[in-house]
Amino acid sequence: MSPAARLRALTPDWIADPKVWRTEILAGLVVALALIPEAISFSIIAGVDPAVGLFASFTMAVTIAVVGGRRAMISAATGAVALVIAPLQREHGLGHLVAAVILAGVFQVVLGALGVAKLMRFIPRPVMTGFVNSLAILIFMAQVPEMTDVPWPVYPLIIGGLALMVLFPRITTAVPAPLVSIVILTVITVAAALAVPTVGDKGELPSALPVPGLPDVPFTVETLKTIAPYAFAVALVGLMESLMTAKLVDDITDTPSNKTRESVGQGIANIVTGFFGGMGGCAMIGQTMINVKVSGARTRLSTFLAGAFLMVLCVVFGPVVSDIPMAALVAVMVMVSFATFDWHSVAPRTLRRLPAGEIAVMVITVGCVVATHNLAIGVVVGSLTAMAVFARRVAHLAEVTAVTDPDGTTVVYRVTGALFFASSNDLVGRFDYAGDPGRVVIDLSAAHIWEASSVAALDTIEAKYARRGKTVEITGLNAPSAHLHERLTGEPAGH
Repeated sequence: MSPAARLRALTPDWIADPKVWRTEILAGLVVALALIPEAISFSIIAGVDPAVGLFASFTMAVTIAVVGGRRAMISAATGAVALVIAPLQREHGLGHLVAAVILAGVFQVVLGALGVAKLMRFIPRPVMTGFVNSLAILIFMAQVPEMTDVPWPVYPLIIGGLALMVLFPRITTAVPAPLVSIVILTVITVAAALAVPTVGDKGELPSALPVPGLPDVPFTVETLKTIAPYAFAVALVGLMESLMTAKLVDDITDTPSNKTRESVGQGIANIVTGFFGGMGGCAMIGQTMINVKVSGARTRLSTFLAGAFLMVLCVVFGPVVSDIPMAALVAVMVMVSFATFDWHSVAPRTLRRLPAGEIAVMVITVGCVVATHNLAIGVVVGSLTAMAVFARRVAHLAEVTAVTDPDGTTVVYRVTGALFFASSNDLVGRFDYAGDPGRVVIDLSAAHIWEASSVAALDTIEAKYARRGKTVEITGLNAPSAHLHERLTGEPAGH
């Protein structure tokens, strides 16, 4: 194959499609506009200058567009990372914060290489649904402060912005409705000289590009001990949010992603961000939904341009961007919240069909996230609850039936189902040790032994019969169960 032919084979089909370019460029612009107030807000949460959050959003988006494993997903400065890193900033200053971000990136690269992304397969569907719904609620809750104790023109502006985003797509989808809404509301605000909160009120925008450099900290073991716990927490929270968001985008776009590459990519992006003096970050569900679900972006170009446009808007068009009313961005985020929420999951018809345990898992996940404002805590608690519900359900599938031979010398107990710590606890009490004849057969051909507590339960049963001078024969074990039984007891089944 010639070099030209090889280049054509490696070039994505969308490169030559003007419609894709238009969609990606406009999507990147809308996301960049939405990133500015959020990055400033997260900077305030972390206790740093707004430029630190804006630089982080720029470097995270541009870097992850190249090294990430999920196309069209937006990574930037996030509230979850800000909450984790804020105590370090308060106690030790910006230098330690930046050093922690770099170390967090290293942790993420290592965890990604070790295959932490494979743990995603253990996230149950009700937890994923709760994750999505709690995100939608948090996105809406984040807009409430922008709608309270504000001048009255803010409310008609928000309503007008929502109306534009609902109605404009009926006219054309060539231009993203959120961008149209932002432009029109900004023109109205400036032309009518409305005294409403603007992006400029959130903080001063940077006037120059970030410059790379080393964190201003002593490179000692003491510094490492100080930043390591925070760095590890940032790494875990960032990976969890990013992988969950990537899975959500997979479902929305019906396209796969490379979760291992995404994990490593998040680490690389945080390392780059740290060296440019940023506060670190991870995938952003709100901006990702604007990019993928509202604007229709599907490639890495929109992610890259979101970061690039962010810096251009701040550095070159800072005065213009400062005049954008917060009402316009609030309207966009309210629409994103509405579109993100899985309304089917709370429909009465759906709730009537779902088992009570799955509904409880979804509600607990949502409750934990909303109460703590921490997605990682909600996912962990929800997953643990789902495991408990599953264990309880499976434990009751183990059944024991007894049949005594006509001559009365042998009784056969047939055990069916999965034997593990939950079901095996009840197993010991299902036998008639005093009333059974001298020979007892335990038939496990319809059962499976999963772990050590089940083997221990069988040993207990044998010991109880042995004390009464009766013999026990275990039969029917499948190969994995027999291997586990022999390895733990040192004797083959059927002894």
